[in-house]
Amino acid sequence: MRLRNRWKMSAEKDLFGFTPAQGSLFGEGRLAAPRRSTTPDPQVVRLRLRAVIDKARAAERMPWTERDTRMWQTVFPNMAKWLPEEEAAQLCLEFEAELKRLAAA
Repeated sequence: MRLRNRWKMSAEKDLFGFTPAQGSLFGEGRLAAPRRSTTPDPQVVRLRLRAVIDKARAAERMPWTERDTRMWQTVFPNMAKWLPEEEAAQLCLEFEAELKRLAAA
């Protein structure tokens, strides 16, 4: 057990007063990714969703590949959850209406 502790890289001195020059290989948080807010900005979400709806409205036929259309059908409602409930419902309704229009074209 003592041997394991002896090889542990730390800033503590060992029994002989030796302190490893390197210290911890990874440091205490030195290489950690910077912390970012996990809550998206509602204004950014709103602008992005509006841009998707505007793209669909401006199109005469489906502006996305089949794969991208399926992706937006999943992502759009999930992104809308970051907005107030009524606004999210309205945006989702507008998006679905545009998808139906484009599918019929």
